[in-house]
Order: sequence, then structure tokens, then C-alpha cells
Amino acid sequence: MQVTRLTNGVRVLSEPLPDLTSATVGIWVENGSRYERAEQAGISHFLEHLFFKGTARRTAAQIAQEIDAVGGVLNAFTGKEYTCYYAKVLREHLPLALDLLADIFTQSTFAAEEIERERSVIVQEISQVEDTPDDYVHELFNLAFWPGHPLSRPIAGTAETVSRLGRDDFLRFLEARYRPDRVLIAAAGALTHDALLAVADRQFGALAGSAAGVDGGPPEPRAGVSVHEKRLEQVHLCLGAPGIAQTDADRYPAHVVNLALGGGMSSRLFQEIRERRGKAYTVYSFLSSYCDAGYAGVYVGTSAEWTREVVEVIRDELGRVTRDGLTPDELLRAKNQMKGSLLLGLETSDSRMSRIAKNEIYFGRDVPLEEVAAGIDAVTNDDILRVSRRLFRPDALALTVLGDLKGHALGDEVLAS
Repeated sequence: MQVTRLTNGVRVLSEPLPDLTSATVGIWVENGSRYERAEQAGISHFLEHLFFKGTARRTAAQIAQEIDAVGGVLNAFTGKEYTCYYAKVLREHLPLALDLLADIFTQSTFAAEEIERERSVIVQEISQVEDTPDDYVHELFNLAFWPGHPLSRPIAGTAETVSRLGRDDFLRFLEARYRPDRVLIAAAGALTHDALLAVADRQFGALAGSAAGVDGGPPEPRAGVSVHEKRLEQVHLCLGAPGIAQTDADRYPAHVVNLALGGGMSSRLFQEIRERRGKAYTVYSFLSSYCDAGYAGVYVGTSAEWTREVVEVIRDELGRVTRDGLTPDELLRAKNQMKGSLLLGLETSDSRMSRIAKNEIYFGRDVPLEEVAAGIDAVTNDDILRVSRRLFRPDALALTVLGDLKGHALGDEVLAS
């Protein structure tokens, strides 16, 4: 990987992969929903949409037509700590992709009529999440687990906050947050660093200023049970506990134990809840990590009458891994699964682009794959025991339940030892 910092602070990163037929370029801004005030909730995501709605040179339709005409992908996503605008094309169409990205990022007009049109689209997007309970339960868990902290809020905001945002709000937010010291351009695939750098300097070298500081620290987690009654066929539950930050020294054993617990069809929770008991169709565990905080969680969709039993099974498995760790076979399988998934996931230029950008954002450097593999291989069962006892303390567990419990009441006692 090669890195160059322009004189204004914009970082340019590339990973040339000449054997690929594609190239992916992303403009990353170290800005996401955690950097919004409560009354601004959803503004980063709203802005992400607006960048595609017309520039001084192109209408929204022309932007879509130009990328479609070469079979490429032009898209964006907003996270809690960053936003990315990216294009993936065949190698011969890279100049077009770079021109499109630079145009929307530096010359978007944010026309009033486009803002109004997109506002209704985003309200529908918010409603869609609320109508998708297996997604919505995660948002409810965040709100209950990290109450009052920006990390707890939905990335898209709420219908109420989105309805209040106007053009002046977007322009002020851009002026405060979209500054060159918070921007990086990452590319991977069939390209050269020099060619990327020449375009970056020409198109982004005029950006100036620095991003306003944002006060705040890590969230304070809250244990306990949160129940949301809703007429649904299933009960959706998310059980979690404080986890790890992105750069935590325990990240390798934490990911290994997560895979062993609920990271695939051979995992303990999948085998016990779905295969042996038949109490769910979807069962998985996960780690959500940010720059200074995180949580470890388990999701299950089940029936109301089985909810308490499923929670007990999860608690039992968490207790077992904190007491005994993993068997040698489980540990080896989880480590190989983690390495295999990592390498298989890096076979495309877009995944390579995302990897080098996230390494820059969180580590400030390239993290070689050899280093990652060595970190995984070094995990011992003593590490699993230490990390499990750190993550899965009974007094730190939080449970959010969404659905029609049909009289099967749940209180804090369901988490008691």
C-alpha cells in the first residue's frame, strides 16, 4: 500500500492490484452520526443522499446514466464514525469514476427541490427499518444500552429530526465537518498510485480549513431488560454486553470467541438453539466496535413462548465459555474460520479499498494481512477465558425484546444468575 498526504491534509491511499479487472475508489470522511448533536440526528446520512442529486455540470439523472453506461457502481454509505462515497468500474473506466466522484463531492448544488424530494425518501427509509423487526431490534438495543449518547442513535435519524433539516443546516455542517484533515481518498485494484495522486491533487487540492472539534467520550452502558410490545409473528431479541474498541489489544481473541459462539452453522448457539432445540431459524452473535467503545451481542428470532428458554440458553453458553473457554477443536476451527473469511472477503477491489481506508481511520497505518494472521494464530485458550470473563459479566448484560410476548412477561430476573 502507498500513502501520500496532500499539502492541505487530504490523505491518498492506494493498493495497486494489476491482476484485477476492476478498480474501486472511495472518498472517506471521518464523520458519521456520532458527531451530530441531538437536533441534527440524521444529517450525515441525509447529506450522503444529497451528494447524488445534481452538480453544476450534471443532473441527478446524468450522474446515474454515466455510471450505468459503463456497467459500474456509484454509491455511498454512512456509518457512525465515517461516511464513504465510492465508485467501482472496469480499469478502462477509472478516469470517469474519478471525475464523477470529484464532481459530486466538490460541486454538488443541494438544490432546494431535491432536498424536499429526498426528505420524503429518507422518511420512507426510516419507516422501512421500523417495519423490519430483525433490523429494528438492534436500533432499540442501542438506544437502551447507551442511553443519551450519540452512538445510541439511529444513523438515519428520526422522521422528526429529518423533517427539520434545511439547506442552511447542510451547508453549515459541511463547512464544519467536511474539511481536508478529515478526508481520505482510498483506491484499490487496477490502478497506479501516481495516476490517483495526480487526480486527487487536481480535484481536491483546493479544499481548505480544518474540521471543528467534537466534544464527547465513550458511552456509559446500561444493563437490564427493555421490552417493546408490537404485534409480530416472532419475538426478536438482542442480548449484549460491553465489548471492545476497534484497536483494543484483545480484538483477536474477542473475534475468535464471537465466531465460536455464534459465527456460523457450527457455532455453539446455532447448534444448540436451532439444530438441537428447533427454537429459531436465525441465530447469530456479533461484535460492534468503534474508536473508543463497543458491544458484543447475540440476535435470535423466536416464538413468544420460547423467549425465556432462548435467553437462558444464551446465558448458559456465555457462562460456559467464561468458565471453560473453548475446546482445542473449537479454538482451531474458529481461528481457521476467521482467517478464511478474511482472505475470501478480500478478493474484490471494493473490499480491499474499504480495508485500507478503515485501517487508516482506526490505526493510522496499514495493518498487513500477515500481522492479522499472526494475531489470530497467537490466540490461546487462556486468552479466550480472559476475554470472555471481561465481556460476559452477568451484571453487565442487557436484553432488548421486540414483539408480542402474549403474556410471557420478562423482567430483569431473566438475566439473573
